[in-house]
Amino acid sequence: MSGRPITEDDLHGLVDLALDAARQAEVEAWLAAHPAEAARVEAYRRQRAALREALAPVASEPVPPELNLARLLERRWPARPLPWRAAAAAVLLLGLGGAGGWWLRDAARPETRGLAALAQQAADSYAVYAPDRQRPVELRAASQAELVSWMSDRLGRRITVPDLSAAGYRLMGGRLVPTPQGPAALFMYDDDRGSRLVLLARTMPAQDDTPMSGRSRGGMESFTWAAGGAGYSLVGAIAPTALHPLADEVRRQMAGRSLREPV
Repeated sequence: MSGRPITEDDLHGLVDLALDAARQAEVEAWLAAHPAEAARVEAYRRQRAALREALAPVASEPVPPELNLARLLERRWPARPLPWRAAAAAVLLLGLGGAGGWWLRDAARPETRGLAALAQQAADSYAVYAPDRQRPVELRAASQAELVSWMSDRLGRRITVPDLSAAGYRLMGGRLVPTPQGPAALFMYDDDRGSRLVLLARTMPAQDDTPMSGRSRGGMESFTWAAGGAGYSLVGAIAPTALHPLADEVRRQMAGRSLREPV
């Protein structure tokens, strides 16, 4: 092991098959211990595969003769060395192509700050833990007192567990989830049909109170907001018209109570 920290460049290098064997082994070992990040990398791989599949027919087409660079240069400067202006233009075009690829790479990355980051983290957590039929939560609802004490201690704030039983969703339990901004509390709920919801909450002292915003991606719906120095994101594979009232109820219960008071 080199001991170097795993960076975003390493994660994208793994997806792009650009790492050497030793670094690839280090990154894969790190992902094995960080399931949320592994889910994010897997999403990048699916995006890369989808793009390759979509663009494959275009890439396989022959270059039209009128766009062949060699013929264009021969037509403009026949039988002469390539002038410095043309060489500079070619270098510039290559540079722009590389910069464009680099910009698109950054554009494909998830947001890393504010509520957009929290929404992405909640979606990643849902993708990792909601399908798990063996151990979706660390502590079950039967140990709710222990769960609340554990989370409150780790977050340094007093935690309140929202009650969605009136809407038909039971608390299954919860776990702590690591994020770049610190630990987050994850609560999971289910109903009689086996539909699961994930609520992710963490402190966000620099975030002002923010109205609720919805997001739809890959069959998942989410509503995310901030209040009282904390951020919340409720995620589920249900219609937004069904999820929105549940998010409103969570917000009502959390108002003025959760993540505001030091333990």
